[in-house]
This record gives sequence, structure tokens and C-alpha cells, in this order.
Amino acid sequence: MNALKTFLAITLFLAAGQTALAQRPVLTDEEQVAEMVTKEIDEVFQSEDFLKKKNKKYADVKGTMVIDIGVVQNGKVSTFFKVDSDVKNIDFINFMSSYILDHKFKFKLQKQQRYKIRYSVTF
Repeated sequence: MNALKTFLAITLFLAAGQTALAQRPVLTDEEQVAEMVTKEIDEVFQSEDFLKKKNKKYADVKGTMVIDIGVVQNGKVSTFFKVDSDVKNIDFINFMSSYILDHKFKFKLQKQQRYKIRYSVTF
């Protein structure tokens, strides 16, 4: 019985430690936020899932897009706005918009904080 209590205590301790480590950092500096957004969106556009979906329906799409990405407190994408684009395929732009709007970043912002990041991508 004593061994069971010790095992449960250790298990709870480890679970609490993993939860603390799993929390996303809170970013306060606009430059840090821009750097992290750029890094994560680069990873998204190079991910196997994105490339598979893009190549399945939009393999012929080539060009450059300049977009504004709005990020809110909990790390969610709040807005996607196409600033400029060589890409004229509206369906692809809508695909990009919904794909990015579904993304959740690996960081948080301070309460009531919002940032808009300009991002350029070439396909």
C-alpha cells in the first residue's frame, strides 16, 4: 500500500512537471512575435501536410504573395489579408486563407495584445 502511494505521488509530480513544461511562452516584444510568426509560417508552408494538399489541387500555382497575419492573445490567427499577389487563382487564395486561419502558434501574447505581421511567400 505504501509503494502504491509513492507511485501515485511520483506519477502526479511527473504529470504536473510535464504540464508546466508544455505551456507556451508569452511574447511581449513585437520583433520577437514577428520572428516567431515568420518561423512558424515558414514551417507550415514547408510541412508535408500543406505541400500534399497544395500539390493535389493547386500544383500549377506559382508566384509570390504578400499577406498580413493578425495574431491575438492566445496565439490564434485572427486575420488573413492578401496585400499583394502574383497569384490570381481565387480558390488557392481562399485555401491559403483558411489554412492559415486554422493555425495556432506555439506562443501566447499578453492580455489584450494583438499584432499584425507582414509576410511574403513564394510558391
